[in-house]
Amino acid sequence: MTETYYAGVYWPGRPEPLETYARRAEALFQGLASTDPSLATWYEQARSREAALLSRFSPDALSLQQLFAKTKYQPGEGELSFSAWNGSADDSSVINFSCGSPVPDAVDLCVWTPAARGLLSERSASQVLKAMVMAWEPEWGVVISDEHRDAVSEAGDVGTFIGWMTYFSRDRGPVPPLPDLVRVEPVQDRGTLVILTPERFTLSRPEHVALAEEVRVQLQRAGLLEPLGAP
Repeated sequence: MTETYYAGVYWPGRPEPLETYARRAEALFQGLASTDPSLATWYEQARSREAALLSRFSPDALSLQQLFAKTKYQPGEGELSFSAWNGSADDSSVINFSCGSPVPDAVDLCVWTPAARGLLSERSASQVLKAMVMAWEPEWGVVISDEHRDAVSEAGDVGTFIGWMTYFSRDRGPVPPLPDLVRVEPVQDRGTLVILTPERFTLSRPEHVALAEEVRVQLQRAGLLEPLGAP
């Protein structure tokens, strides 16, 4: 089975000024660039590869604010929905974020989708997730395969399951002691990152699945696996 992975961070709807989104996006792109050279150059997504390659943008706050002001990136007043592609044919990555919805119980998000056949390492995945955390200040985040998510969460409700890596903001509460194989590390003063395995987590390895279930039970008992925004 070939598993396809993504990294995502999520937080309760938080409308902010456009210039704030631009500053957060600048921090995001700076963090991604420091992770890997393939994440240093970005283009607006378009209907074709050729069109996208004509839409390279500078990921600084001023340029991003001007870019985000385009009508096509504002689905509603005060909202932002934007996707960017790194332009690489061999190591294609897409980053997208959607935020600012005034609808009650809305979920804001930022998701990174790496190349389907790329060799996603623990280092690159954790650094991308940390960059997203530092930029967006989410409540919860995860690095997981689509197949793993579907296996553990029928509805895919964010905040309620764990992946290869799972981030919990400090507002969610402390992470309890976990098995020795699991790495638990702070993300500055924002929260805690739980990494199940140093190698890429996969459903094809029974020991990975068993460890994930053991950790899930402990985190569930600690009250950390609740729907986003739950009191």
